[in-house]
Amino acid sequence: MSERPERTNTLFVQSLAKGLGLLEAFADRPGPLTLNELASICDMDRSAVQRMAHTLVALGYLERGANGKAFLPGKKILERTFDYLRSVPLLERATPLIVDLQKESGERVELSLFDDLTIIFALRRQTKRQTYTTTLIGRRLATIHTASGRAVMSHMSDEQVDDILARSTSQPLTRKAVTDHDQIRALVRQCRTDGYAVAAEESMLGEINLASAILDHEGRPIAAIDISGSLADWSIDDFARRFAPLLMSGTKALSGKPGLS
Repeated sequence: MSERPERTNTLFVQSLAKGLGLLEAFADRPGPLTLNELASICDMDRSAVQRMAHTLVALGYLERGANGKAFLPGKKILERTFDYLRSVPLLERATPLIVDLQKESGERVELSLFDDLTIIFALRRQTKRQTYTTTLIGRRLATIHTASGRAVMSHMSDEQVDDILARSTSQPLTRKAVTDHDQIRALVRQCRTDGYAVAAEESMLGEINLASAILDHEGRPIAAIDISGSLADWSIDDFARRFAPLLMSGTKALSGKPGLS
């Protein structure tokens, strides 16, 4: 397999990418990782991993585990998360709206940022029944398998939608996830008509998600807000009837403002 174009660019610093790769190793393996595990995950020489890990520990981006032999992400990473969150005007403007939506709906409300083949959660307001991982920012989900992603795709051309579908290789999170590309295209078209997307039990069994996209001042989709509820409490139609107008009012209030992206 050939390398991606940006990695063959003369400006691309391979050693820096490898160092960041050590931090990314924890994405699929939460918990302490030994040097041997890091070397295996990152496909790097153990001595190189040892030097990079030592440097990252010295800088605070890695910390040693309780036994002193393994490594964990360091607290310094949280500082960079803070730096990012305060640098995005959309998140500052959206926060009070997300809070109000959660209070009014009584359901989980989230804002996710569009990042090509994935969406990434940047603001999350949960209810008491949520699991720990559903309250954390920074989680990525596949654009094609989420209501938020399809809401974003509904503001794209058919050619752009086809491009995302062609390049997506992610695995569905549940057995209920829609994977057929023609069905996904149909759901995107339905969202264009309705103004919101629906996903039932595609991210979590027993859960329904409604989402509507946020557009920048040029009409490009950059993010989405979704409201999530339990199918034990709501039918799909009742949930959409109750919360879709509230959701679309919120995304409309945020859309079209300069300096959002």
